[in-house]
Amino acid sequence: MSLEKKYGLTKQIKEAVNSVFVGKEDVVEQVLTCFLAGGHILLEDVPGVGKTTLARAMAKATGCTMGRVQFTPDTLPGDIVGMSVYNMKTGEFEHRDGVVMNQILLADEINRTSPKTQASLLEAMAEGQVTVDGTSYPLPQPFLVIATQNPVEFLGTYPLPEAQMDRFMMKLSMGLPSREEELEILEKYMDKEPLAELESVMNLEELAQAKEEASKVFVHECVREYMVDIVEATRKGAQVVMGVSPRGNLALLRCAKAYAYLEGRDYVTPDDIKVLVVPVLAHRIVLGYGSGGIAGNIKMIEHILATTAVPTEEFTK
Repeated sequence: MSLEKKYGLTKQIKEAVNSVFVGKEDVVEQVLTCFLAGGHILLEDVPGVGKTTLARAMAKATGCTMGRVQFTPDTLPGDIVGMSVYNMKTGEFEHRDGVVMNQILLADEINRTSPKTQASLLEAMAEGQVTVDGTSYPLPQPFLVIATQNPVEFLGTYPLPEAQMDRFMMKLSMGLPSREEELEILEKYMDKEPLAELESVMNLEELAQAKEEASKVFVHECVREYMVDIVEATRKGAQVVMGVSPRGNLALLRCAKAYAYLEGRDYVTPDDIKVLVVPVLAHRIVLGYGSGGIAGNIKMIEHILATTAVPTEEFTK
């Protein structure tokens, strides 16, 4: 497949999803970047902004299967990863798949379920398989988890520990639409259901090939040094409790390659890094009490970007 055709396919995916999901082109591109990079996404947003629509549109456009689980305090690990059920007719235990056996999984309100159930999903994300009664079952590929949590409710929730937050490649927030975007939503959904009309623009073989091509995008040594400079800066400062780990830097590398690929390039630029550092790195930083939470983390990264020397060399091979 030619480069032009490959880039054309990924452009078609973005256009297909944006035909349903109005006004958040940057979020769509970041979700697709994470998908091609082999990561998972944590969406922190209020209800009703289109998280489920985004997941369903991604699944339909890429030809992937989709599952959804609404987390509650009584959701069990077996509901997620599957369980063994006794068959009285055969006298044997049979495995029943959990909702995780889908290529795109929407894990709604992940902070409403117990830490044990959260851990069962995060293990599947990290290992690419689930283990039930000593038997391992590989997850379908590609595999993308879009987990959500509500930022305005805290009663009855179980916040994800920092070590588990680090498992998510990106943390995103869509926010409410502008007035113009909301009018466009009303117009688009006036007399039809765009999601029902959405068709796949890429099959699984083409998607796997796109992921492979994205992984081969060139990253110049000066760009890699720029990434390390940024990550090292997150580990310094009086308020820093925990900076970005090497896992976070590797996540940034994979996302930069996928993002450049989506932009139609076979090399990464410093501007790609600037676009991605907040969604990929901000949730991995822990600052001291009174630092302002995620807003403080973002402010810190913006300061780092403003004070870190940007390479100006030729970035191609």
